[in-house]
Amino acid sequence: MTELTAPLLGPLAWIDIALLVWFAITAGCVAYVAWDSFRHNPDLAVMKWGWVLITLYTGVFGAGLYVLSAKEPRPNTHEEFVRPLWKQGVGSTIHCVAGDATGIILAATVTALIGFPMGLDLAIEYAFGFAFGLFIFQALFMKDMMGGSYRQALAHSLIPEWLSMNMVMAGMIPAMVLTMMGRDMRAMEPTNLVYWGAMSASVIVGFAVAYPVNVWLVHAGLKHGMTTVRPAAPKKRSAAGKVRPFIILEIDGTPAPAGGQLVKDTVEVGPGERFDVLWQAREPGRWLLHCHINHHTTNDNTEDQGGGGLMLVIEVS
Repeated sequence: MTELTAPLLGPLAWIDIALLVWFAITAGCVAYVAWDSFRHNPDLAVMKWGWVLITLYTGVFGAGLYVLSAKEPRPNTHEEFVRPLWKQGVGSTIHCVAGDATGIILAATVTALIGFPMGLDLAIEYAFGFAFGLFIFQALFMKDMMGGSYRQALAHSLIPEWLSMNMVMAGMIPAMVLTMMGRDMRAMEPTNLVYWGAMSASVIVGFAVAYPVNVWLVHAGLKHGMTTVRPAAPKKRSAAGKVRPFIILEIDGTPAPAGGQLVKDTVEVGPGERFDVLWQAREPGRWLLHCHINHHTTNDNTEDQGGGGLMLVIEVS
């Protein structure tokens, strides 16, 4: 114990001072990631929030991952930058842990304040973490990528989320037990800094344990990784003025598994890759299929108004 004290916290131990420094750095990291992701990075909105939450829970660890795997290094390079599988795995894990860890932390804090016994609070944390991750972060936030149907998004997300959530809990629960039931029993109380330090460490461990299975889930086509969202160029659409999603049936001639037959309106196609999709027009009119990478639709920027390159207009009568 030091001779220092702080308002509301009282006398400070050295671990408290270290945690205050950690949380101050974390605040700066969260501010940076929030500013950069929402102002500059062409990512899905749910991923922007995921990065903010993960950085809030893990500090420098989350901010470092954001810079290394998701932050667009130069204009119009995000698509290629996030393409490697290890980065796609990071994106999938971010999406999972952001939802699951939020549910787990909320449940753990409430049960600790109420005073539930250890076994019961672990069961509640698992159930709430799984429910928050599946029903909100997966199905609700991703339903537009899966045709707009919440039920369909829920069905596609159930098994992948269950597998990933189990890995998150396999990492977080032992870490929480080790960090909260050691010599400093203040780690059991949400009113103490040590509790939140233990939570931060546990989320980092949970992320590390969940990462390998998320890489496999992305590789198997059962989960998405990181995508790129850019403002659409002006174009003619149908009278409804909306994009019609398609269903991915095959990838490079290999039938997509049932869980990988995702409904999307955008898909990343790498060099030499081929996607077979099922697409149906809503009504008569002109429907435009096009690439979202600017220099692909402007013939390497020689047609600054667009209209060239990877574009296809389908006339439906």
